[in-house]
Amino acid sequence: ILSTGVSEEDRKNVEEMLYINPHINMICIDVANGYSEKFLNTVSYFRERWKHLTIIAGNVVTADITEELILRGADIVKVGIGNGSVCTTRIKTGVGYPQLSAVIECADAAHGLGGHIIADGGCTSPGDVGKAFGAGADFVMLGGMLAGCKEGGGIVVDDKVRFYGMSSKAAQRDSFENYRSSEGRVVEVPYKGPVKNVVEDILGGLRSTCTYVGAKSLKELSKRTTFVQVNRQYN
Repeated sequence: ILSTGVSEEDRKNVEEMLYINPHINMICIDVANGYSEKFLNTVSYFRERWKHLTIIAGNVVTADITEELILRGADIVKVGIGNGSVCTTRIKTGVGYPQLSAVIECADAAHGLGGHIIADGGCTSPGDVGKAFGAGADFVMLGGMLAGCKEGGGIVVDDKVRFYGMSSKAAQRDSFENYRSSEGRVVEVPYKGPVKNVVEDILGGLRSTCTYVGAKSLKELSKRTTFVQVNRQYN
């Protein structure tokens, strides 16, 4: 899988890689804000030129743009703005959308056109992963939950590993030449050992979720799930 942005240089780099390696069959057109004509045109461009590709595109949070992306040629839409564990977009920009509501709305829109969605952000426990699938997600992206695992390659210091988002100052210093306002934080997470341990914990929680709601598979989970709004009172 190739991940790319929407600049002309990004497009040229992806096409060069596709010519070099014809076995590549999936690309992710990944931007922080999917509400631009340039982003939509990039999706259309790759769909017209590379019919065999599975195209992932995002991020968005509303039904209308999800439908537009699928009509433009996206197979999978990535859903989520401002919900990542190291994301500070809501604090810096005031922009964001409740993740559960976004997943429910976008999944309904995508499935109506034969598309799929990835729930990107907001999962901090196996129960959150279950809720994402229950809301209609076909895939769930995990960053914070897998951060600190051996396979992540981070440097372990005092049983902790540094973890940061790609919009943080640390990422900009490592990856970008031009300064942009930081929309991510740097945190230290406990070292978790092999990723297998975390995955097994998630799978165990999902199996129990399916048992509680009477679903025989993840695909059936959204048909068996009911969400109830809970209001909290603070003294």
